Amino acid sequence: MDLRFTQEQEELRRAVRQFAEQVVAPVVLPMEESDQFPVSLIASMAQAGLMGIPIPKQNQGAGMDFISYVLAINEISRISAAAGVILSVHTSVGTLPIVQYGTVEQISKYVPQLATGQYLGAFALTEPQAGSDAAAIRTTAVREGDYYVLNGSKLFITNAGAASTYITFAVTNPAKGSYGISAFIIERDMPGFLVGRNERKLGLHGSSTCELFFDQLKLHISQRLGAEGDGFTIAKGSLDGGRIGIAAQALGIAERALQLTEDVWNKERIVIRNQRVALPYTQAKIAELVMQVEAAKLLVYRAAYMRQQGVRCTKEASAAKLYASDTAVKVTNAVMQLQGMDSCLSGCVMERLFRDAKATQIYEGTNEIHRIVISGQLLR
Repeated sequence: MDLRFTQEQEELRRAVRQFAEQVVAPVVLPMEESDQFPVSLIASMAQAGLMGIPIPKQNQGAGMDFISYVLAINEISRISAAAGVILSVHTSVGTLPIVQYGTVEQISKYVPQLATGQYLGAFALTEPQAGSDAAAIRTTAVREGDYYVLNGSKLFITNAGAASTYITFAVTNPAKGSYGISAFIIERDMPGFLVGRNERKLGLHGSSTCELFFDQLKLHISQRLGAEGDGFTIAKGSLDGGRIGIAAQALGIAERALQLTEDVWNKERIVIRNQRVALPYTQAKIAELVMQVEAAKLLVYRAAYMRQQGVRCTKEASAAKLYASDTAVKVTNAVMQLQGMDSCLSGCVMERLFRDAKATQIYEGTNEIHRIVISGQLLR
């Protein structure tokens, strides 16, 4: 593995960082205060070409590689983790599954709209009784001739309140267990489909998280993604990429928090202005945080590299997501402790980063589940 980014990747990183600092940063506080989905920001991201970075050019995407996409998530999340997760879910699990598993007709109908940001994508797997255990979903899709009739509900679906398309999973053959789950592409305005209220969350204000309801939703077989019974395979394959995206989001949070340790350093130098070194404890703590962030970065980009090469990376994606999210929580907690009471005030950047970091340990599979995934890959 080449640990260096290409010139094209570095150019993208610089461009996205500039975009984040100039376009995303001004809307962060309004998003925090209103908790409203940033429609105008998403339009700006679409205009900048960020909604379809790894999508082939023939499908109106940027035609760039998966590492470039992860770099973009990383940079956006340094400024706004909420904007980062919107982009991550839209691309990793809202668009790429159609590119990878869709028919020619499905790809031509949906992917250009998603890649250009005219549509926003969502991924509907989680249910009240099936969070980490995706095979336990209860939403059903009963075949009736050339149609399926869906009934059930989904919970905690990111982008749900603003999405146009929802990759949704339902049981088509209960007797086959996980091999009896199928995937479908649902459009927002289909009769029998209802989006519930927007959930109020600890962090990630501005991102939309809703419940979904299916009541006798009639879908033509042309809306099925992949073959009947392939749903669980599609979900698992898509989640590897999604977890790398969330790992990149967590890394961005940790990197921004680490950057803010400069404030602590400068304050302590003022307090001990007659000395040439900062307090030893602070130096040791910052060194520890730097090592954790650098280790997280290596895990994230190793997983991204494997994904880009088409190599199975379930273990590596889980490791990256687990370690980067744990690191985000540890680093934000440590920097808040170093900064003191100032960091606990509402509206403070560190207070927001601390709240945002927690979610990364829970969604795209809880970190407890990822420990099982990692050990299971080793002990199988």
